[in-house]
Amino acid sequence: MPRFSLIVPCFKVQGFLRECLDSVLAQSFHDIEVIAVDDRSPDGSGAILDEYAARDPRVRVLHLPENVGLGRARNAGLPHAGGDFLLFLDSDDTLTPGALQAIADRLTETGDPDVLVFDYARTYWWGGTRRNALAEVLSSTDGVFTAAEHPEILDLLMVVWNKAYRRDFVAENGFRFPPGYYEDTPWTFPVLLGAGRIATLDRICLNYRQRRQGNILSTTSRKHFDIHDQYRRVFEYVDSRPDLASWRPYLHRKMGEHCLDILAKPDRLPPAAKGEFFRRTAALYRAYRPEGADLGVLGGSYASYLLRQQAGRAGRESGRQALRVRRAAGARARRALTGLGGHRALDERLVLYSASSHRGLRGDPAAVYRKAREIAPGLRGVWVVKDAEAAAALPADVEHVLLDSPEYRRLTARAKFLVNDVNWPGSLVKRPGSVHIHTHRGTPLKYLGADLLGKPGARLGLDVPQMLRRADRWDHSLVANRHSELVWERAYPCHFTSARTGSPRNDVLVHGGPSDFRARYGIPADHTVVLYAPTRRDYVRGGHVERIDLARFAADLGAGHTLVVRLHPALATGPARGMGLAELHRRGIVVDATGEPHGEQVLLAADALVTDYSSIMFDYANLDRPIVVHADDWAAYTASRGAYLDITAEAPGHVSHSYRELAWLFASGGWRDEESARLRADFRSRFCEFDDGRAAERVVRTLLLGESMPAPDVRVPEPAPGRDLLAST
Repeated sequence: MPRFSLIVPCFKVQGFLRECLDSVLAQSFHDIEVIAVDDRSPDGSGAILDEYAARDPRVRVLHLPENVGLGRARNAGLPHAGGDFLLFLDSDDTLTPGALQAIADRLTETGDPDVLVFDYARTYWWGGTRRNALAEVLSSTDGVFTAAEHPEILDLLMVVWNKAYRRDFVAENGFRFPPGYYEDTPWTFPVLLGAGRIATLDRICLNYRQRRQGNILSTTSRKHFDIHDQYRRVFEYVDSRPDLASWRPYLHRKMGEHCLDILAKPDRLPPAAKGEFFRRTAALYRAYRPEGADLGVLGGSYASYLLRQQAGRAGRESGRQALRVRRAAGARARRALTGLGGHRALDERLVLYSASSHRGLRGDPAAVYRKAREIAPGLRGVWVVKDAEAAAALPADVEHVLLDSPEYRRLTARAKFLVNDVNWPGSLVKRPGSVHIHTHRGTPLKYLGADLLGKPGARLGLDVPQMLRRADRWDHSLVANRHSELVWERAYPCHFTSARTGSPRNDVLVHGGPSDFRARYGIPADHTVVLYAPTRRDYVRGGHVERIDLARFAADLGAGHTLVVRLHPALATGPARGMGLAELHRRGIVVDATGEPHGEQVLLAADALVTDYSSIMFDYANLDRPIVVHADDWAAYTASRGAYLDITAEAPGHVSHSYRELAWLFASGGWRDEESARLRADFRSRFCEFDDGRAAERVVRTLLLGESMPAPDVRVPEPAPGRDLLAST
């Protein structure tokens, strides 16, 4: 008996079917059977299924004599399923790598619940990916529960394919799919309401394909009237179970919302059928109305409903018009403030700070701010943050202002100094006499600025000329080494002066300051902490590519080691963490440090760094600890993004070109041998040359206070010609 039976109904999906089946059969978890149901498909789907069954004994094919529709095709597969758990996979969707292993592990961990709900991502035909908007519901519970204990589980999309079902539970309750559209509704509600033990898995296990055409529910048809019968079936189930009577008000409201959503969609119902659909919905709503429930819009006529819809559209258009007016007024106000500023002296004490696109107290600007508070208390430092959430994360004694607020515009018109690691908004007008200090965000390895003009994929959505116009406002560009100085002056052909200060955020690394990271995450003091910090990729939409099996790497490191993972900041809020990282963190297999706002605390806690092409290696080199560069896609990366030096030839440590090589480096101890130390010493001497632990002080004294201070000692002679790729590009 296999652990999983996957039932895959197929109808007119020949263009997607191979990808679907490959995503299942290539899983690392093999204890499965696939029951593929050919729903009398008129295309080549049936032949494709037979082809797969001929070469993989785990695949069994049912050819139905007539087309019965999605729900009944699933029913046809149920009697043939012998697995402990059932999964239903639509034949144009795909499983993510490692999904079945993660589902199996979670089922074992939770003692084989009746239902396991896992996460998914929508993958659009134009290449975009978006995670389930309610993913936090899956991370808010631990162990098993019922729908009554956590009713928010019913707020998730009512679909069949984001769950694993205990086969005996399904059989005992006689759950089956009805005919017609929206067949998931009378399956999912009864299953979740009837389950005695539900568990969740906060991991994206399925890619839900959003097709440009061919989606049944986006087809204009009277078949959408089926929704009414489907909700009747839901209420019949609830009425048969007196213990579920308390759910009637919730289901009543859900039914009304669902039906009105179908009515509001422009591509669902024929225009001539919309009035009839409304009236049938209203009749159904009245028929199942709980005592005291308000009928709302469904208590009136279709004409009154249309008037409300028109009023709503008019209101939204009015709101958009008002927004345009406010934006125009804001532009005039900014110009007026700039003009006013021309008549009022700059505030010589005022310093505006921003970092990481206004996300808060981070990076080099934060280091400069802290040092200014220490040695220049006469300066007033104000942080620009993007929203109330970012403001709430600031320490209580940090003065701040919200981006684009009236106070922000007033302060930007008066500030003498503006310190940022990302360009200020284009609407900010630089006043004569103001001083813009650009800190950047580390030593550059990959192409930036004007160099991206030859890399169309890397600058997708990026207006390089506008970026350079904003960079024209810079007065000082901070550099940590002469490599950076050369790159910035090439990538940003603007009017700034390079300031050989070092990187302020690296001062704490040079001094080897304390870190509470291990204590906060419960990492034993005697563990060797290996930090894995990959960068984003420009050759895939979204930027995330899983180059390493994190669970395998953590296991291969062995006892006495902790694997810490820190993804690129651009991937922190997308689907990347949901592809397995969040679940591995929850299970204690790895530590996810992606959300840590202060990266230096993570670096201080790490005994070794594994990265690919992230600039984090230049910062970490200040600690003089082992670094391994995992460069298994270097050719693709440089072709799509470009690089200023060949990091595989001038690495700060050993280079691995495959996972096997990476695992061997750690198993053999090569990651910290004498050759590794020699490579690191050469790298540090070149790329940490101005990082002497006094960079923040140097910025404050020389650039903010106008005092003199010794330049950092240059650690090495001038680099030999030709070591950069700059000359050849």
